[in-house]
Amino acid sequence: MEHVYAVILAAGAGTRMKSEKAKVAHELCGKPMINWVIDAVKGAGVEEIIVVTGYQEEQVRGCISENVIFTSQKEQLGTGHALMQAMPLLNGRKGSCLVLCGDIPLITAQTLRNLAENHINSGRAMTVLTAVVEDPHGYGRIIRDSMGNACRIVEQKDADEKQRNIKEINSGIYCYDIQWLEESLKKLDNNNMQKEYYLTDTVSIICENGGSVGAITLDNHEEMLGINDRVQLAAAERILNRRIIERHMKNGVTFLIPDSCIVEERVSIGSDTVIYPGTILKGSTSIGSNCVIGPNCMISDTTIDSNTKIIFSVINDSRIGANSTVGPFAYLRPGSIIGEKVKIGDFVEIKKSVIGDETKISHLTYVGDAEIGKNVNLGCGVVFVNYDGKVKNKTIVGDNSFIGCNVNLISPVEVKPNSYIAAGSTITEEVPEYSLAIARSRQTIIRDWVIRRGMIRGEKSDT
Repeated sequence: MEHVYAVILAAGAGTRMKSEKAKVAHELCGKPMINWVIDAVKGAGVEEIIVVTGYQEEQVRGCISENVIFTSQKEQLGTGHALMQAMPLLNGRKGSCLVLCGDIPLITAQTLRNLAENHINSGRAMTVLTAVVEDPHGYGRIIRDSMGNACRIVEQKDADEKQRNIKEINSGIYCYDIQWLEESLKKLDNNNMQKEYYLTDTVSIICENGGSVGAITLDNHEEMLGINDRVQLAAAERILNRRIIERHMKNGVTFLIPDSCIVEERVSIGSDTVIYPGTILKGSTSIGSNCVIGPNCMISDTTIDSNTKIIFSVINDSRIGANSTVGPFAYLRPGSIIGEKVKIGDFVEIKKSVIGDETKISHLTYVGDAEIGKNVNLGCGVVFVNYDGKVKNKTIVGDNSFIGCNVNLISPVEVKPNSYIAAGSTITEEVPEYSLAIARSRQTIIRDWVIRRGMIRGEKSDT
């Protein structure tokens, strides 16, 4: 929006979080709290955003991914004092300024746009965003004059019995005419028990000086919920998670039990994919169409192509091709690249390896630092022995090879295409193409050895 600026107040300590981390740096659905607020402001069409920081300043600034302007509040002397620190950056500007706190991650872009447009169209000096709630305890009450205009905000501790019965409350989100904002802040004082400069006092200051203050009411008061402790953090996480999942469902994704799943904000999912209960999708995970994910999967920063099925598995920072299956109980560690029509079965662990198309790794196998070709079959219990105690080494298995059960491949080693390795072999040297490799001791039988040693189970030995 043209000539609309925003100031986000994010200098407070947030002591009730009981944390070494700054309150606004705590994450919700994979994104720091303050970034939810910044994204809502940007989504409303505001391009120039000022963020006021103070407590844990470097940490707060470090978690902000968007291009904003920073200013500091060296002493935390109230919300009015925090806004004063931003005013030099607005000096000489004309237009309107949204003011809100960095701990209200549920606010939406549409609500902020509606607030700004309503404020501009009305020509008011200030507009307050309010909400009507059944239990207003703890919130500032909106006092209106006979014309219905807001004329004062009374905090809970200062309200009389009649005022406490008012159910319209202050959201802490405002839109000001910049010139009226400058003048009202000049008249703000700290003559109160806390010795702080309260931003809410600007309402009465503007009214007393002939300015008009309006109030528009939120339809959904959950948008104004602030985060002060871990309980409120969890409540906001649930709301944001629900919004994210509903967005995916509206785009054609099926969640069988939505409330049982966690989906972070950057996740993308194609249409006609089905998400089973207990699934957690994190980071920049991208899932194609017609997939089946879950139950009970945790997938982070992974790309999954269409028509793939993942069951009871953990996958981190990997890529899985189309028409493949993973699980149950598989573990794909970072750097795993799985081709198309691949089967990764139960209790298989893949680490930093490339698996070619149509290869089958059906069960109880460890593949680490490997490059496996197309149409390879790995039997049960195969181990890629990639660590020699000092460094990790690579194993290469060519196309169309067959690795029997309980084979150890001692890296670095290469198995050429179209080769067979007999079960129980320990391979330490290159296997040529079209060869059969057998690397195990010949079986030896010593008859009656148990009797001579007196080691028959269930009988006591005289020795």
